[in-house]
Amino acid sequence: MPRRCNSPLRFLGDTKGAILTLRMVPFANLPPLAAKGRCSMDWYPLWNSLRIAAISTVVIFFAGIFAAYYIAKLPRLVKGVLDVLLTLPLVLPPTVVGYLLLRVFGPKRVIGAWVLETFGVKMVMTWWSAIFATVVVIFPLMYRTVRGAFESFDETLAYSGQTLGLSNTYIFWRIRMPYCRQGVLAGTVLAFARSLGEFGATITFVSNIPGETRTLPSAMYTLIQTPGGEGAAARLCLIAIGLALVSLLISEWLARVSRQRMGG
Repeated sequence: MPRRCNSPLRFLGDTKGAILTLRMVPFANLPPLAAKGRCSMDWYPLWNSLRIAAISTVVIFFAGIFAAYYIAKLPRLVKGVLDVLLTLPLVLPPTVVGYLLLRVFGPKRVIGAWVLETFGVKMVMTWWSAIFATVVVIFPLMYRTVRGAFESFDETLAYSGQTLGLSNTYIFWRIRMPYCRQGVLAGTVLAFARSLGEFGATITFVSNIPGETRTLPSAMYTLIQTPGGEGAAARLCLIAIGLALVSLLISEWLARVSRQRMGG
């Protein structure tokens, strides 16, 4: 049988009789954090953060490339307005972004209520809702980086391909993307690293529910405020630093391989 820690005591107030009652709460029913080293650390926040970051990165990889490519072709005024709107989540406090998402997609709001009634899907307080919040926050990073890479592309190469009868799809994937691969790679790595550390928008939009929406940053935040949780918080901190270092090393390795292929 799994080993349990001693049950903590919790005082609950009786509002009717104004009598304080003493209640024993099993530790298994509490958030699985830390209890002076005798309870195993909960690995769900790490797994949840990794899957949210991975799915969000895949989504913004294609969305960022699509937006950067097609918005660059729009008139200057329209492009300027869209640039401001798409970059806004990057400069706003993450809690503001989460609050705005909550105001729009909450179960009692127009869009959230419609989705709930039509599809039976709740847009908030679920782990996959954190993907939506994370995508909104990290999208500007991918969009701005890829747009800068596309702006540095020599358009004469595309015109030459069109002269030779190549399709736009072929030119995009076989000429433009290899030429801009370093910028696309940098944006992808930055977005993945940022999604691992996303806290403000996520905790505002999907809360901090153990075993459901808790992520690595929110778990560290909870552990820091929990007596005896400093050790577990330090372990999670080391894990976060290790993930960041691995991401940067992979980015440098891919950039080196890309430069070697371009040089070859």
